[in-house]
Amino acid sequence: MIDFDVIIIGTGSGNTIITPEFDDLNIAIIEKGAFGGTCLNRGCIPSKMLIYVADVLTEINRSSELGITTENYSGNWQEIQDRVFGRIDPIAIAGESYRHSLSNITVFNGEASFISGDEININDEIITGKQIVIATGATPVLPEIDGLSNVRYHTSDTIMRIPELPKRLGIIGGGYIAVELAHVFSSFGCEVIMLVRGNTLLAKEDFSIRERFNRAFQDKVDLRFEATVSKVRQSNNGIQLNFDDETTGVLEVDELLLATGRLPDLESLNVRAANIETNDGYIVTDEYMRTTADNIWALGDVTNPAQLKHTANAEAKVVSHNLVNKSLMKVDLDPTPHAIFSNPQVASVGYTEQQAKTAEIQYVVAVEEYGDVAYGWAMEEKIGICKIIADPRNGLLIGAHILGPQASTLIHQLIQGMKFGQTVTELASGFLYVHPALNEVVENALIKVASLCD
Repeated sequence: MIDFDVIIIGTGSGNTIITPEFDDLNIAIIEKGAFGGTCLNRGCIPSKMLIYVADVLTEINRSSELGITTENYSGNWQEIQDRVFGRIDPIAIAGESYRHSLSNITVFNGEASFISGDEININDEIITGKQIVIATGATPVLPEIDGLSNVRYHTSDTIMRIPELPKRLGIIGGGYIAVELAHVFSSFGCEVIMLVRGNTLLAKEDFSIRERFNRAFQDKVDLRFEATVSKVRQSNNGIQLNFDDETTGVLEVDELLLATGRLPDLESLNVRAANIETNDGYIVTDEYMRTTADNIWALGDVTNPAQLKHTANAEAKVVSHNLVNKSLMKVDLDPTPHAIFSNPQVASVGYTEQQAKTAEIQYVVAVEEYGDVAYGWAMEEKIGICKIIADPRNGLLIGAHILGPQASTLIHQLIQGMKFGQTVTELASGFLYVHPALNEVVENALIKVASLCD
């Protein structure tokens, strides 16, 4: 049995915990997959590298609107894959090699399972830790479909490394993973059929955003709402899908992507043995990122249903501090923004209008079209909007939602305004906006909503 000062389970954001302050500690790192976790190997980074290519292909496809003639263009899937993973895979290998080279760190490759609050079984070896950090992320949730175990399906963990593009790709799901990957494969010329159990894509977004997103996405993919797959089977030509509604018939696809959400895998981790409390499948932590076991901390997707890399990174900084300091730091994730890197792009922070209504919060709303500002007009942008929700009594932002090019960048000024209590009037007129730039869509929305406040 080997004793450690700190055991870190998971090498995504968990790997960033170790700073020079840890040089005198004996540390164990446990990783069951590729070093670097989901974001680097099968999530944020490879998906955005593919999405960037898909965005370029999308712009080429609409270039005739701008008076540009293009012929015989295509994306070389194999070359693009080689470039993407040719850059990513060496980072994972180098990261693990670096940790192996440090005298105070021991790397274990395998699956961790708690035996008690300070004992962990890894590859039939028991190690103990004075303090333990759980940063194991989340894994794809598989829907209950008859015959699923007998077909060749993909999740977001595997689809980006598929060796050949399918002619016809079926996607079950309508959330952010589904629409990002649908954008990628449709842009490469695949026929994409999205099977959505509900009646909208991106159900959690503001209704103004999702309505326009649905309208735009119908031109990219075959959208089928209120479609519940009841049975699947492998055939010689691909995968056959049957539906609850018998009148829908049978759909045959070359490849099937399951994009129905992600949840932490707490069963294999055996958190019950460590007396760690959970809620709805997530580990419960306090404001210091400490679990109900005093010596065990948790961060990232395993504890935060938002499942965002930027929240995991912020939590890792808090845990890093609290492991080696008596004066504990509190986590502060408010407000938590998110972005969806599909096409059109989506970014959001704070309340949606429907949430504000449900909470019976007094609010006013303003919407500015991308096409009504100079640069959006130059881009021939017809779908993008900036929507701002404010409290009319004090002029403070309570929600902001952007659909369109550069949404994930344009939202940041509004995040800052919410965080530091700036009024919509201050944000609208307290400084100069570059003209003609897309940020004027934010400026004009702020001017409109400020006029509705007291």
